[in-house]
Amino acid sequence: MRLDKWLWAARFFKTRQLATDAINGGKVHVNGQRVKPGKEISVGARLEISKDSLLWDVTVTALNKQRRPALEAGLLYEEHAESKTRRDDEVARRRAESSLHTQPDRRPDKKGRRAIHRFKREAVGE
Repeated sequence: MRLDKWLWAARFFKTRQLATDAINGGKVHVNGQRVKPGKEISVGARLEISKDSLLWDVTVTALNKQRRPALEAGLLYEEHAESKTRRDDEVARRRAESSLHTQPDRRPDKKGRRAIHRFKREAVGE
């Protein structure tokens, strides 16, 4: 089965084109080697997938040409334990960082926008 089709069927990417772009961009490696989208993969192949600065290290356990529901797509691969813990730690770190940033209650009104523009002009030195 083609690698790009498998990545699409396993729901790593929303479309085959996104999967192809990721493979061509060097974000997907098969058994430690950079490959092309048409690479034939089989059960037992080890994939390293980098997406949104997260890294999956999985082994192909099944092949399916059709895109099935997420629960069935999860049966197509087995993620390695260290990969899962590393990814969970990264997600937890991102959530902790995002909780530190406070969002304003509302958008600035006309007076607030003028104050922002005035502040920016003074910072530049106009």
